[in-house]
Amino acid sequence: MKTNNPQGRNIAVAIGAYIIIKSVLNMIIGGGLSISSLLIAVGGALALFSGMQFVNLVVAGILFIVAVVHLPANISNFGSNWIYLLEGIADIVCAVLLVTKDDIKAHFTNQWTEVSDIFK
Repeated sequence: MKTNNPQGRNIAVAIGAYIIIKSVLNMIIGGGLSISSLLIAVGGALALFSGMQFVNLVVAGILFIVAVVHLPANISNFGSNWIYLLEGIADIVCAVLLVTKDDIKAHFTNQWTEVSDIFK
């Protein structure tokens, strides 16, 4: 895979792994099997691995929106939803890292015209 910053790639891959683990944990805690949310999580992780330009912004936006939408319910039901509140905080931290950390931004420099070169 072409990347300009291996450290940024490693952090992006770690965030992708977090997204997958979060999805699996939510399936276990929620008591239901949600293949669609797992597929979305895997897609997000693969997108972060790709290093394609602006993908970090898209994934960060999704993480941030999901955290903010669920934040009021997680705060109001803190006693029973504390794990979800922690998850929301982790989502916001990951989103901020994807947008602000220079190493991560340097990883997302692959041009969309070079799609065939992503995994070289």
